[in-house]
Amino acid sequence: MPTRSVTIGSSVGLHARPAALFVKAAAAAPVPVTIAKPGGNPAPANSMIAIMALGAKFGEEVQLTAEGDGAEQTLDELAALLATDLDEATEAPS
Repeated sequence: MPTRSVTIGSSVGLHARPAALFVKAAAAAPVPVTIAKPGGNPAPANSMIAIMALGAKFGEEVQLTAEGDGAEQTLDELAALLATDLDEATEAPS
């Protein structure tokens, strides 16, 4: 089963806007994806409640797992998203 380890790049962690963007991308993925902290239980990546409960902070590592056709590409895309500061990238212009 393909996996990716990624360090959270959003300065606020997976909270509020970054979490919503990640969940939206995971929900649109062609395969089911789970996310977990090292040693933790995997949670569905398309669940806002599960992502918020994960409590992943800036600089912490999480592991993404997927299975099925397109899993490798899906994990690459989601890992790249998590490694980005999503809060800064989505702020409204002043």
